[in-house]
Amino acid sequence: PRLTTVRTVTTTSATGTGPAAAAGRRRQDEVYRAGVYGRRPLVPTAARTLQRRARQALTAAAYSYVAGGAGAEATQRANRAAFDRWALVPRVLRDVSSRDTSVELFGRRLPAPVLLAPVGALELVHPEADLAVARAAASLGVPFVFSNQASVAMEECAAAMGDAPRWFQLYWSSSDELVESLVGRAEACGCDALVVTLDTTMLGWRPRDLDLGHLPFAQGKGIAQYTSDPVFRRLVEERASVAGPRDPQPRPTLAAVRALVGMARAWPGPLLDNLRSPLPRAAVETFLGIYSRPSITWADLAWLRARTGLPIVLKGVLHPDDARRAVDEGVDGLVVSTHGGRQVDRSVAALDALPDVVEAVADRVPVLLD
Repeated sequence: PRLTTVRTVTTTSATGTGPAAAAGRRRQDEVYRAGVYGRRPLVPTAARTLQRRARQALTAAAYSYVAGGAGAEATQRANRAAFDRWALVPRVLRDVSSRDTSVELFGRRLPAPVLLAPVGALELVHPEADLAVARAAASLGVPFVFSNQASVAMEECAAAMGDAPRWFQLYWSSSDELVESLVGRAEACGCDALVVTLDTTMLGWRPRDLDLGHLPFAQGKGIAQYTSDPVFRRLVEERASVAGPRDPQPRPTLAAVRALVGMARAWPGPLLDNLRSPLPRAAVETFLGIYSRPSITWADLAWLRARTGLPIVLKGVLHPDDARRAVDEGVDGLVVSTHGGRQVDRSVAALDALPDVVEAVADRVPVLLD
């Protein structure tokens, strides 16, 4: 395959200083000094080793949800292969003792051109979930994009971050009232931008999850932005108050009991009270019924623009014509993304799509890569 090279890379100095280099150099120094005493890092530094450790630590359902992709997972493979087709050409004999990797984005000076992307249902992999990520992001000054499918409400994460930068990622619900409420909350808790994810208007066909019958949201995981929202809670109460025909109940199983407990934990209030209440299950059913809106079109962007002063960033753009249309419609930024290969199988790789998207927008708006 063709190898694409990037020819503007400057080598870094082993003794370089400066805010961008300090954390990495400090960590490297700590590891090597500890190695003198026979101590090794608890967290692997190699991505492959970290992935293997994660597979050992997580349940099969959790790992499959995190690692799996759509269909035959060809898009995931394409994303990895695209990076293998690019290479760096280092330059030498340049003074790199002081380096500046900072960028300005939507009026904020960031220490590096890096953001922590939204990841849903983080409680699958860590008990502190989004809170742990929020604290880590704040410590580095790196923006954290709050997921619409978070395990911790955005207000709680914002409180843990102080004045550190954060954004909010929105899934466009079939309830416009809920969308407006979520956007208002994002503004109130200090988010700098609104990321509208476009590639998940319908859930992807993910064989790993299907074979395990596992969707976190159906068990009350990853719906904290909803259960903390006044509009959503009203919709849940309305649903629970309407007495419909009872679903035929299969024989209870341990898995069903665990799912019911998970739903009860997700709903605000004492656990024992929630186990007796119809609201936790109604919350899951309400979420499954309204979380996405397949009918969303370009015309809806004007509705959103009229309801927020935040910069609007569209996530999931891959075609240059869509990129041009987005800029013409007045959006403030784009994220080139395949949703990690989790939505459409045999899609173009995000990195392969990036150059044409960047060329199409012609520096009119920032372009990010997911």
